[in-house]
Amino acid sequence: MTDQALPALPLQSPDTPWPTEAWPEGDLPSGMDRARFDALMDHAFQAEAPADMGETHAAVVIQHGRLIHERYWTGFDKDTTCPSWSMAKSITQALVGILTADGKIDIQAPAWAPEWTGDDPRRAITLDLLLRMSSGLRFREDYEPDNPSDVIEMLWGEGKDDTGHFAASFPLDHEPGSFWSYSSGTTNIVARAAAQAADAWGGDFEHFMRERLFNPLGMRSASPKFDAKGSFIGSSFCFCTPRDFARFGLLYLRDGMWEGKRVLPPGWVDYARTKTWQQPNDEGPYGAHWWLDMAGPGSFSANGYEGQYTVVVPELDMVVVRNGKTPGEQKLGPRQWIADIVECFRLVG
Repeated sequence: MTDQALPALPLQSPDTPWPTEAWPEGDLPSGMDRARFDALMDHAFQAEAPADMGETHAAVVIQHGRLIHERYWTGFDKDTTCPSWSMAKSITQALVGILTADGKIDIQAPAWAPEWTGDDPRRAITLDLLLRMSSGLRFREDYEPDNPSDVIEMLWGEGKDDTGHFAASFPLDHEPGSFWSYSSGTTNIVARAAAQAADAWGGDFEHFMRERLFNPLGMRSASPKFDAKGSFIGSSFCFCTPRDFARFGLLYLRDGMWEGKRVLPPGWVDYARTKTWQQPNDEGPYGAHWWLDMAGPGSFSANGYEGQYTVVVPELDMVVVRNGKTPGEQKLGPRQWIADIVECFRLVG
């Protein structure tokens, strides 16, 4: 996908209030495949979690800036905060964009990592390469406790107090820019570099996050987590309500604009959704800390472990959020379910 091939990002209608205080509500469109849509929702939210997708705790559908459908599993509601897992990576990408607009970060410059000194070949790694998961650094991304896993060690073991340092200490397995490999460690190097650029750690960085990103959008439930060194654990931990994840998705659907003001710099959303070169892989196309095409060509999404998704569909002016708890062996189920949900709206006459 090239910049020219990116579908246009729709503007907020002047007749539609921004959801900073509350989501304006709308109706499911007439002409959609309502029977199919209802069947898909009923399947996901049946009392006993279906074998093909595990538990679905929440589903929120936004179209044309309005909340047109939401549903929650037993014990969950609109005020329940849900884990982001790796959806936090896309939040980290937004923070880097804000710092780029402030002139505090240059994504084409070598990334800040004090572990990489002198003639260390890792000094060739830029923030752009990190955001595109193309650093070449060794890192085993595996969430199964029985398997050797660098991400589990980083989040709960040896690396938990200084996640950025843990990830930056790995050697290169490939020349920077020559190999794509999804890595939560990569994001924590980025998050630590963002704190350095902002000169704000721990509570100070959380204040920056709230002042520049969460509060302008009305994301009042957002709860980011930090390591002992004060770095945002941007790979994995920012709890939000599903409605607040939808606000974040709407920011990207609206090209970084909110209530007539720029939150993200011009071109930053296009940067997020421009395809990264990848060797053949089973994970799907990737942009810059956003996944691509999950709900059809031109869609882009923040994807998290156990089936957390915020999916942006410019073609339909739509955001779909799904939170749940899906075992790894069923991980393809929610992806297909979201694609099928979106397809119901493509049938509108």
